[in-house]
Amino acid sequence: MGSLGQLMLMRLRVLWRQPEVLFWTFVFPVATTLVLGLAFRNSALEPVRVAVADGPEAPALLARLQGVPELEARTLDVTEARRQLARGRVSLVLLPGSPNPEALVDPSQPEGRTARLLVSQALAATPDMPRLEAVKATPVSEPGNRYVDFLIPGLLGMSLMSSSLWALALPLVAMRGGKLLKRLAGTPMSRAHFFLAFLLARTVFAALEVAFFCAFARWLFDVPMFGNYLALLGVGLLGAMCFASLALLVSIRARSEESVGGLVNLVSMPMMFLSGVFFASENFPGWMQPFIRVLPLTALNDSLRSIMLEGTSVLTLGAPLAVLAVWTILPMVATLRWFRWV
Repeated sequence: MGSLGQLMLMRLRVLWRQPEVLFWTFVFPVATTLVLGLAFRNSALEPVRVAVADGPEAPALLARLQGVPELEARTLDVTEARRQLARGRVSLVLLPGSPNPEALVDPSQPEGRTARLLVSQALAATPDMPRLEAVKATPVSEPGNRYVDFLIPGLLGMSLMSSSLWALALPLVAMRGGKLLKRLAGTPMSRAHFFLAFLLARTVFAALEVAFFCAFARWLFDVPMFGNYLALLGVGLLGAMCFASLALLVSIRARSEESVGGLVNLVSMPMMFLSGVFFASENFPGWMQPFIRVLPLTALNDSLRSIMLEGTSVLTLGAPLAVLAVWTILPMVATLRWFRWV
């Protein structure tokens, strides 16, 4: 074998001995295909969800709508019904009235037209109900139910995750490789303070990150804020600290700057697909939901969306905040126990 063949063999051996190269070449495409295939699998169409505003005539209207298999109807207070319509959780709101009811539809929702036709057909099926053309459709459009409104909190959560993982794991591994950690370990420095300094510095930068996302989303896309900005900031800082703690844990395993990238991507990439960044995590099958619910990015994205788009109070976010707290504390305890200084 000539020199060219030997050089090619050398490069192939180097590539084969780098697990991250093998992961991105062979494992990642297959994993991506499986995940997206599960999220957007072919399945039966879900019933179109509609709401009937509460009132004296609501029971009769609800009885007629519940007889249509393609419709999923329920009675709600008029304020809550409008709120559900604005969030895209129902496709039509039927307001009882005399002589004819009024249908509120959002023109930006593709299922709004289908819902109106199904409702009109159901009500026109009996003589005592309004005719198909008699149901008045009133277009309503409110901020909060567009795709960009859904996307912005997910992108903020993903940004907090990615910047936390990369900003901490890579420098720590570089400091270990440069023997700086070994020198610091020989000083009277508190090891807990060393890691806490990394976490607190990350939260300061995360505050700027949250403020930037809120500003550009409001300025460029008019994304609403139905909740409290301080609550959003607090949840964002908790999320940043959670992923910073995970970054410290990743730095235990990484032995070189070349390998830390593969480990960071191994931690972050599954959550980018599963945790509802670009599309709702409810697209995945029911048997996957318990696993998805305990992922830290799922808890962070759900909390950010609830505050921004639902106006939810922090006091009602017990479950997702508990998930973030657990993912913050356990990796930190493991880091203090097993971190390698040399």
